[in-house]
Amino acid sequence: MYNKVQTDMNFTGREKQVEEFWKDENIFDKSVEERDGNEIYMFYDGPPTANGKPHIGHVLTRAIKDMIPRYRTMKGYQVPRKAGWDTHGLPVELEVEKAIGINGKDQIEAYGIEPFIKKCRESVWKYKGMWEDFSGTVGFWADMDHPYITYEDDYIESEWWALSEIWKRKLLYKGFKVVPYCPRCGTPLSSHEVAQGYKTLKERTAIVRFQVKGEDAYFLAWTTTPWTLLSNVALCVNPEETYVKVKAVDGNVYYLAKALADRVLSKLKTKESESAYEVLEEMAGKALEFKEYEPLYPCTREAADKRKNEKAFFVVCDTYVTMTDGTGIVHIAPAFGEDDARVGRKYNIAFVQMVDEKGRMKEETPFAGMRAKPSEKELQEGEKSADPAVLKDLEEKNLLFDAPKVEHDYPHCWRCSTPLLYFARESWFVKVTAVKDELVENNKKINWVPKSIGEGRFGDWLENIQDWGISRNRYWGTPLNIWECQGCGHQLSVGSRKELAERSGDQTALTVELHRPYIDRFVIRCPECGKEMRRVPEVIDCWFDSGAMPFAQLHYPFENQELFHKEFPASFISEAVDQTRGWFYSLHAEATLLFHSPAFKNVIVMGLVQDENGQKMSKSKGNAVDPFDALKTYGADAIRWYFYTNSAPWLPSRFSGKAVQEGERKFLGTLWNTYAFYVLYANIDDFDVDRHTLNKDTLSVMDRWILSRMNSMIRMTDAALNDYKIPEAGKTLAKFVDDLSNWYVRRCRERFWAKGMEQDKINAYITLYTCLLNVCKCAAPMVPFITEAIYQNLVRKENA
Repeated sequence: MYNKVQTDMNFTGREKQVEEFWKDENIFDKSVEERDGNEIYMFYDGPPTANGKPHIGHVLTRAIKDMIPRYRTMKGYQVPRKAGWDTHGLPVELEVEKAIGINGKDQIEAYGIEPFIKKCRESVWKYKGMWEDFSGTVGFWADMDHPYITYEDDYIESEWWALSEIWKRKLLYKGFKVVPYCPRCGTPLSSHEVAQGYKTLKERTAIVRFQVKGEDAYFLAWTTTPWTLLSNVALCVNPEETYVKVKAVDGNVYYLAKALADRVLSKLKTKESESAYEVLEEMAGKALEFKEYEPLYPCTREAADKRKNEKAFFVVCDTYVTMTDGTGIVHIAPAFGEDDARVGRKYNIAFVQMVDEKGRMKEETPFAGMRAKPSEKELQEGEKSADPAVLKDLEEKNLLFDAPKVEHDYPHCWRCSTPLLYFARESWFVKVTAVKDELVENNKKINWVPKSIGEGRFGDWLENIQDWGISRNRYWGTPLNIWECQGCGHQLSVGSRKELAERSGDQTALTVELHRPYIDRFVIRCPECGKEMRRVPEVIDCWFDSGAMPFAQLHYPFENQELFHKEFPASFISEAVDQTRGWFYSLHAEATLLFHSPAFKNVIVMGLVQDENGQKMSKSKGNAVDPFDALKTYGADAIRWYFYTNSAPWLPSRFSGKAVQEGERKFLGTLWNTYAFYVLYANIDDFDVDRHTLNKDTLSVMDRWILSRMNSMIRMTDAALNDYKIPEAGKTLAKFVDDLSNWYVRRCRERFWAKGMEQDKINAYITLYTCLLNVCKCAAPMVPFITEAIYQNLVRKENA
């Protein structure tokens, strides 16, 4: 006899029973251990931070990341999958600052680095239990009892080895460059971090009159960042474009690009004047080169005069100047722009930086203490923005020609939302530009789903790659393993605990915690001059941590070398589309640098989860869906099924409770009712499938048809999942379940109601049983709870 089946749709209650069954019987562990010796299908799990709560998007990522490994396990592969925790970096530090009531680096150092680090270590586990419960509820199978943790010393030591290898290839260097910089966090960010934090702003820009030296005329130059005008040392034109000298109806003479003159000067036109200006002269941009002008501010001249052997306040040429907007003349401040810095080096222009590392205008400026680019929070706290003050000052001096509002995308810190500055400073870089061709070639070896992401978004990123700004002027992170001589400046990279112990002569290096401030106490004798070498103060980008997980989780190369090479590269990974410039990139870059290989063979890129109206979810909008509430209301299988079948995984998913329930009714409900029908009548007839055999010669047309449909369903579902075509697999399963219920069962009911146990009735029972069993197997990777419940009751064998 089968266990009686309740026909209600209380799937959430049954899911908890299945979850407990898996846990009590160690089913996940057995699914891996029993395939020991089989071909490995390796899955890498991108590590979340455990000091943040799961959101509804994590149900989607967990659903996809669980489903493919389940499918491959059922195909006979051994599929190891270790969970991980991303535990370093700004996300953790900012949470701790908030918790202990401090703000910024000065207050951290006053509080003490050591107690701050201890708080960070504690903070990372704030929501660990919540994540584990969440993963269990979703049905996400991974080894959560032995996770990799990025703050552990073995993990850090593996990263030190990696950085040391990169150093040996002369691909890790210190440079003075313009970098994306967060003044609130006091640290540079990498280009892939910047890519995650753009916001659309509508701001006043400035078209400024620069007085031509020795001539009653002005250059008209445009900038979107008025605060940088205090650091202006040159003006740039395109040498290949045509420029004009015009007499405008306002009585002034201006130089600007011919192609933009009408657009810029049209505001001057009056009813009395036919034209806003008269062209006095045309010239190539090249003809303006080295023409001098008067600086806007005395403080800028004073700063430039201190830079011996460097020049300032003249026109330079470069083809990066475009004719799409502005005036065709760009103001140059080498301290605050990559192109500015490049042109500045070309012309040996004076370096002037009128903003300090806290993002405030310096004391020598008329706007001392004002924020160059304040955040909304800082403005609410009473901080003053330099931009409006600069614009007002220029207007009073009659140097502001116009201040048009422009809507543009501006980078913000991905963790604290402060507007970033492009800021010249010393930082450490990994020279990924040196391996660009290899990165591009390795990308071609990856099966991207969809291909357009690999060829487009990710491929384009690689084509335009910049050196990886890897250092962070922070505290809680993997310490950058470079020691620098206080005397001669000699540098070396320490690749292991053992090497540090040998070089320092201090055996505590073999056991010390590999974090600040403990690691900063080790002194090495310089092999060049004999003076002290101390570790540089920086820690590294936490994205390097997560990108190191393929080898660092195994403490490679200090342990598990054979295992690593057996499992690397991963057969499959999957994350949301925002990781193309995050984890996908750090994995790919590190694997290429260290192993000349891609880090993964197949990747499914997922779209972001939106609300039912297609809007981005946020707490402030009130449209965020609590994943725990959703799972409690609808159940994991229903939500998983919705995500698999609603749209292609890489497209944005609109989360709709009604749509989830509709999918539950049509697929899960139909499957469950069909199963309940079978159990009800099999129990009435005391039917045991093991005591009967199918007579193929006497099969009805309906039996033959549904068994044929079943075989097609198996073949098509297998092919779709093998090719990572998830919606296609779902549609195949849904169509078969519909056919099984609404065609086969509906038209064969009288056969089950017939008296006795004739062969035709036996054929009907075995056919329906076979179909239920096989559809459960095929659907198990996608909806594991309902299929497990059905399978356990139908098969009723030990270790089923």
